[in-house]
Amino acid sequence: MTSNVMREITPLTSSDCFTIFSRVKQKFDFPLHYHEEYELNLILNAKGAKRAVGGHIEVIDDLELVLIGPNLYHTWLTHQCQSHQITEVTIQFHKDLFDERFLKRNQLCFIKGMLECSQRGVLFSPEIVQVIKGRLLSLDKKTGFDSVLELLSILHELSISPNMRTLADPSFSNEKFYHNSRRIEKVFEYMNDNYNKQVSLAEVSKIAGMPEASFSRFIKQRTGKTFIDSLNEIRLGHASRMLIDSTNTVAEIAYSCGFNNISNFNRLFKRKKFCIPKEFRETYTGNRVFI
Repeated sequence: MTSNVMREITPLTSSDCFTIFSRVKQKFDFPLHYHEEYELNLILNAKGAKRAVGGHIEVIDDLELVLIGPNLYHTWLTHQCQSHQITEVTIQFHKDLFDERFLKRNQLCFIKGMLECSQRGVLFSPEIVQVIKGRLLSLDKKTGFDSVLELLSILHELSISPNMRTLADPSFSNEKFYHNSRRIEKVFEYMNDNYNKQVSLAEVSKIAGMPEASFSRFIKQRTGKTFIDSLNEIRLGHASRMLIDSTNTVAEIAYSCGFNNISNFNRLFKRKKFCIPKEFRETYTGNRVFI
């Protein structure tokens, strides 16, 4: 994994279906990054900006809609864009929002195919973007179950649209680690439920039914991260959600997410997100909705 590519810990929690973040801005300033979730990104009025997905780089036009699969490197750069009214709507949803068996059903086969292609990034035609952009721009006005139905309907519409194209080269591998393991899942569930408390290696090893040394090797092998890194990422995910959602101070958020040292929290946050918590909070001053 290239060290200068940022792993974004999105503010989605395990009980959310998806999140929508809309804003109008003057430039692109988010670094090259990747995350576990799918992302559907609509960009309007940014002609001359540059998109990088996997190893594929291209200058964009005024209508841009891309579906990014889990762990695929991507970024948009201002490049030669002159616009001061760039509209961006980002929808992120969990990679297990649609169960494998659900996607195997006849009516879902187009969505399934599109999600598979998104492992390389999918660019949609300007014609379908024109048709669908109004629905994407007003998705954050819907609530609850209606929002989920609308997202599913939008994804279906996109999946049957002509002239979509995949971006990154097929040889570009975006999945470094596969941790399909019930033991790891149980441990991550436990860490998600107890992130605000002290969680020890002894506790999680017990849940996995392994000696501590064996479990340390096992989690590193399966996820590419140590136990403490994994726990800190979960805590930072919850902290970033609270920075957006609440008016609590940075210190209150740090302590309520299981960090008992504010400078350690700030240092970790900056290392993972390339900015301090206060700057992160300011970045999310657009309209953010969780469903």
